[in-house]
Amino acid sequence: MDRIIEKKRWTFPKIAAYTAAVALVGLLTYFIGFADNRSKLNVERQKLTMATVSQGSFQEFIPVDGTVHPIKTIMIPAVEGGTVDEKYSEGGTPVTQGTPILKLTNHRLVLDFMNQETLMNDLINNLQNSKLSLQQNKFNLRRKLATLDAQVDAAKDAYERNIGLYEAKAVSQQEFFNFRREYERLKAERAIELESQKFEESNARQQIAQLETTIARTSRNLRLMEDNLKNLYIKAPISGQLSSIQVELGTPVQPGQIIGQIDDLSGFKVKAELDQHYVSRVFAGQRGSFSYNGQTFPLEIALVYSEVTNGKFPVDMKFIGKVPEGIKRGQTLQIRLQLSDPAPAVLLPRGGFYQSTGGAWAYVLDESGKVATKRPIRLGRQNPEYYEVLEGLKPGEQVVVSSYDTFNDKEKLELK
Repeated sequence: MDRIIEKKRWTFPKIAAYTAAVALVGLLTYFIGFADNRSKLNVERQKLTMATVSQGSFQEFIPVDGTVHPIKTIMIPAVEGGTVDEKYSEGGTPVTQGTPILKLTNHRLVLDFMNQETLMNDLINNLQNSKLSLQQNKFNLRRKLATLDAQVDAAKDAYERNIGLYEAKAVSQQEFFNFRREYERLKAERAIELESQKFEESNARQQIAQLETTIARTSRNLRLMEDNLKNLYIKAPISGQLSSIQVELGTPVQPGQIIGQIDDLSGFKVKAELDQHYVSRVFAGQRGSFSYNGQTFPLEIALVYSEVTNGKFPVDMKFIGKVPEGIKRGQTLQIRLQLSDPAPAVLLPRGGFYQSTGGAWAYVLDESGKVATKRPIRLGRQNPEYYEVLEGLKPGEQVVVSSYDTFNDKEKLELK
């Protein structure tokens, strides 16, 4: 008799299939819920530059190249034009104030001076003649008045005597009128002579005053021309070193032309050019420093020039305290110009990563030092050495600060 064979529900293939399915579901659940799916990149550690975040004092400054110049440089202009006749000093030689450097020749200027001198002598002669004429006129007036006074007195006597005779009918009316007319005429003549002399004297005095004014003006002009002749000798305006002289014997020189310069070597200053980006942040009194022979020396901005040329503007800086020994004209100094006062801050050393991220994020190493993870950060001010960290980093953490150009924004770097 046949026996019913009961079919097995859990065969090996079936068990294997269910096991595989459960394993697959578990694996998918792990990857979806628990596995790290962030993009990774394997990087050789030796190709990276690491920096440690620190707590310290941050100061904003910029590096500036400055050049040492004499404390004062005086340009030497030619006040008068002419031709170089003699040359007393060469460039590079020391000179004292008032020492002749050049002698110019200007024949036109000499001739003008001689003509002005002749005119001056003529004016002086005319003035003397006018004064002499005035004095002579005074004597003539006194002489004429003396004569007229005598004539008036005689006519008056004759007239007064004839009044009684006329009343007594001793003289004719015609004769009496003649005496009276003669007396009146002489009186009128004397009055006219006085008025005429007063006018001539006033006119003479006015001419004398005009001559004196002209002489005074001509005298001033003559002194100026004499000074101009002296200006044909070009002298050192200050004591110092004649750093350059730009003319030679026989060279024509125009009025106002710069023929050289003198450096005042009693002190030095530093001239520097800054990027126009800082024009609103640089001012007189701002401090800087430089290293020289193993020591640090302070500087201070003395003058800021507002003119911007080719994207730069110049400043003059002065030494504070002692000038370093051995400093020479034309020497270049590397200056740290301070833009802010020191303040406590979290610091991150500068690196090439900033060009890739703009300071918005960085790769930060974990505690194992084997993995660097992308982390958002916020940076503030910067100087040539550090960035000021505002958010995202703590002192002691290590950051990859070399360039990120080859990382393609991966989320993690695994260091080998």
